[in-house]
Amino acid sequence: MLRTDLPEIITETLPGPKAQAIIDRREAVNPSAIKCVYPVVIEKGEGAMIQDVDGNKFLDWIGGVGVLNIGFSQPEVVEAVKVQAEKYFHGMYNVVTHEGYVALSEKLTQIAPVKGNKKKVFFANSGAEADENAVKIAKAFTKRPNIIVFSGAFHGRTLMTMSMTSKKAYAVGMGSFPDGVYRAQFPYYYRNPEGMPQEAALDYYLNSIKDVFEQCGPADSIAAIVVQPLQGEGGFIPAPIEWVKAVRKICDENGILLVADEVQTGFCRTGRMFATQYWEEAGVQPDILATAKSIAAALKTIEIMERDDLAGRSCEIGEKVSKRFNEWKEKYPVIGDVRGLGGMIGLEFVKDQKSKEPYPEFSAAVISGCAKKGLMIEGAGTYGNVIRFLAPLVMTDEQLEAGLDIYESVIKELLEK
Repeated sequence: MLRTDLPEIITETLPGPKAQAIIDRREAVNPSAIKCVYPVVIEKGEGAMIQDVDGNKFLDWIGGVGVLNIGFSQPEVVEAVKVQAEKYFHGMYNVVTHEGYVALSEKLTQIAPVKGNKKKVFFANSGAEADENAVKIAKAFTKRPNIIVFSGAFHGRTLMTMSMTSKKAYAVGMGSFPDGVYRAQFPYYYRNPEGMPQEAALDYYLNSIKDVFEQCGPADSIAAIVVQPLQGEGGFIPAPIEWVKAVRKICDENGILLVADEVQTGFCRTGRMFATQYWEEAGVQPDILATAKSIAAALKTIEIMERDDLAGRSCEIGEKVSKRFNEWKEKYPVIGDVRGLGGMIGLEFVKDQKSKEPYPEFSAAVISGCAKKGLMIEGAGTYGNVIRFLAPLVMTDEQLEAGLDIYESVIKELLEK
């Protein structure tokens, strides 16, 4: 059964012949901007496993970049989709009310750790749209024109969210961009300015917000500060709780809304249903929460997540992965930092641990080498030198160990060259 199988490559080369033929067809009709570096053409997926058209089996630790927290083809979700499809595919909520929309909204108001006793929910088509509409709401409510975002942030590829996103490689030739989007420094403690003592770091990053008030737009012109509880594309960097508490204080003192972008961190990924539950446990809540990805057939998905305690499973997986990664950090000088929350863990590769010089060539080689052995992993980070761990939370312990063994074997082989 594919759901419990282990990685297995049966073709002499990757992609296999059937996959190569389809990839060739893809290249002929799809733009190169929608690129894919993996030699995989999926035929079916179950749990954390993919079987390609040639019969190769891959363990997927990308999970649709956080979409597949409950894995491929969860039978109860498949059945829920079938039942709905037999009723109607679409009912525009501006035209007809449907009970499912109401019921999901009610559920999210119960579980979202958002400030206030009365909460409202609405749905958009993507994470980028959720982020963009969060900004619209903040501007409409505060009657203010500007927002603050952070270095390393990724919020999407619409015009507004490209402006909010730090890495402008995603926006080449797409300007001009909306004004009133100001950027402060995200607390990337592993890469504090050289010579800075750790005890000075919190003030340094908070002062960068205050610098925005001085240099870009006064505090009373800022509608929202938008924060990812753990940066995804930016390199799997968790926002330190002491910094979040201080940012909440800045917002409260200046009438600014705090927006949490949980597009990648939501739905059990970090060991809580939402990463901002860690904030809530520390006495802090956002005013607006934007989330997406692992929410397909959402009522059934959330039911399964709560029933099967996938948040707890995320913590369990995260502990095992962090333990192995930290052991590797002691053995292999190319590993500079291990960080994350729950089952959302990043591994940062460097040329040496003292200089911390980014080593994107090595991380790219690890990704390629793992794919050849049946493990799919993906890069991230401002410098392209982080590999993210976003595996479906339903993978077996045997699959977890098999994936970690493949991962380490590739690191060792590359270092021995």
